[in-house]
Parts: sequence; structure tokens; C-alpha cells
Amino acid sequence: MKADSMRIGHGFDVHRFAEKFDANKPLKLAGCVIPEQLSLQSHSDGDLILHAVCDAILGAMAASDIGEHFPDDDVALAGIDSALLLDQVLQLADKKQFRLVNIDVTVIAQIPKLSPYRQELLSSLCSLLLIDSDRVNLKATTTERLGYIGREEGMACHAVVLMQSDA
Repeated sequence: MKADSMRIGHGFDVHRFAEKFDANKPLKLAGCVIPEQLSLQSHSDGDLILHAVCDAILGAMAASDIGEHFPDDDVALAGIDSALLLDQVLQLADKKQFRLVNIDVTVIAQIPKLSPYRQELLSSLCSLLLIDSDRVNLKATTTERLGYIGREEGMACHAVVLMQSDA
């Protein structure tokens, strides 16, 4: 294996909480609806885990970012399921002969507490990425009540991927 066949990508996403819960746009993370009375403001479904993962994969391939591939002013993408966006990014990776080696995701949120949902989120993420759970890590942290996240105004996510080019 050549050293230049390995690529690291980093993704980041952040969304503000909506002023009030919208039952038509529930909190969705890693493809799972979280049963909390929270909604995120976004053009798509607001799944910030999948958005950060998409950006990380695109970054590893030097293929720009999620905003270029899926602009937030494209009316056709309004409310779109982020799993569909991830699927398109994975198709691009396949076309460019890149495959995921592993992924590490960190969600930053004061609310909601994600530990009760961690296994469901992890299982969904593995399923969407088509990789085994021993190659995916998902964790959550708070900001100890500091900043916009600590004030419960929104949440953020970082994702780091290692990909291998088979080209």
C-alpha cells in the first residue's frame, strides 16, 4: 500500500435550534428521528451528523464540500433526507475508487443528552455507510454551558474519516 493512497477528511456542521418544535421537521441525527421536542433550522432535514460525514468524505477525496454539491438555495433540496445526500457522496467515492477505512464522529450538544440514543445512532450510521461497527466511533460531549451550544441555541458535529484510494 502506498502512503499517498490514504486520505484523511474532516467535516463540520452546526445548526441552530428552531424557536419551537416542528412535528414536520423533528430532530434527526445519523438518519434517526430523536424523540425530543426539538427541531433544527436547516434547508434539508438538518441531520448534522450526516452533513459532517459528507463533508469529511468529500474532504478526503479533495472534492470540495457539501455546500458546493448540495447548495442550500436549491429548492429541489428543501427538506431532503440527508441519507440521500450521503448516498450520492458515497456513489462519488465509489466512482473515484475511494473506500472508507474508519470514521470518528463527535456531536457537541448541551441538549439533548444523546447517550440513550447512541447505539441506535451508531447502528444507523454503520448501515448508511455500509461498514462494520468496529470501524465507526460516535461520541457526544457538551461545552460545559459555554457559548451558543452551552446556551442551548444549537448543536454541532465534527467527523473525521480515513479513506483509501484504490486508484
